Amino acid sequence: MNATTKFAGFTLGLAAVFGIALATGAVIGPDPAPEAPAHEDGPAAPSDQAPGGMMATENGYTLRLDTALTTAAPNVPLRFRILNRDGAPVTRYQRSHDKDLHLIVVRRDMAAFQHVHPVLGGDGTWSVPLDLTRAGDYRVFADFIPEGGANLTLGADLRVAGNYDPQPLPPAATTTTVGGYTVTLDGTVAAGQASKVTLSVRRDGKPVTDLEPYLAAYGHLVALRTADLAYLHVHPDGHPGDGVTPAGPGITFYVTAPSAGDYRLFLDFQHEGVVRTAEFTLTVGQGTTAAEPVNHDEHGGTPAHAGHDAPAPAHTH
Repeated sequence: MNATTKFAGFTLGLAAVFGIALATGAVIGPDPAPEAPAHEDGPAAPSDQAPGGMMATENGYTLRLDTALTTAAPNVPLRFRILNRDGAPVTRYQRSHDKDLHLIVVRRDMAAFQHVHPVLGGDGTWSVPLDLTRAGDYRVFADFIPEGGANLTLGADLRVAGNYDPQPLPPAATTTTVGGYTVTLDGTVAAGQASKVTLSVRRDGKPVTDLEPYLAAYGHLVALRTADLAYLHVHPDGHPGDGVTPAGPGITFYVTAPSAGDYRLFLDFQHEGVVRTAEFTLTVGQGTTAAEPVNHDEHGGTPAHAGHDAPAPAHTH
């Protein structure tokens, strides 16, 4: 699956901000719509597929955390399993961008973000340490492809006890800084249509033209809608080493947002052996918005922390 198809086919899903009440009870949603065909010279046509990460159970697979409650600490072990429709742990996956599973953990007010890669045990249990220094309610997204299946993103809630310091959503901006780098967002996104967005990286005012492949791409984008818990992990146009895609300064994505409103974007990129995460708030304007299914969930390596530097994780489990 290429990055364009995954981004447009999903219709840009995204996560809720703080203050959303939690409910219980898993709900199994409808099968996703067929994936739109890829195009080498532009974005794939949008599909009617519902946003991912809204449910803990979908298409016969369930994300099951060993515990949904923990205490704030800098190195908290998280263990979970992906269960099939018979309740048995899934042990075989199809690798996507150098990993069998991508785990995204974000606090509901968007003030804490991690993209990590757990280790799979022989019994089907995934495990990974998380930096949960900041207390609050978190959403855990498991992005994976079961062997012989289609890509899925399942979501579950994680409560972290401690002194909670909810933060307001940062205002929309086209420029942000992280670890001495300036990242600029160029492009306007309208709801219901594919929109080209380029994120450009500079350091000390000079374009960075030697970005390094991180998980088989020059950048990875997670988009979270502030109105609910929908999510998308998308990869950019092109591939390192294909003779066409430049190693910066620009990384291009095609965005199909399902609705107008505010979105939070997290861009992971690697330079000089270090992964950094640049954050943006993006306001999407009105457009030709397709109807979006409403779903309800049961509750509605080394991380690259938002706004902080982190060493690049090894590309192995």
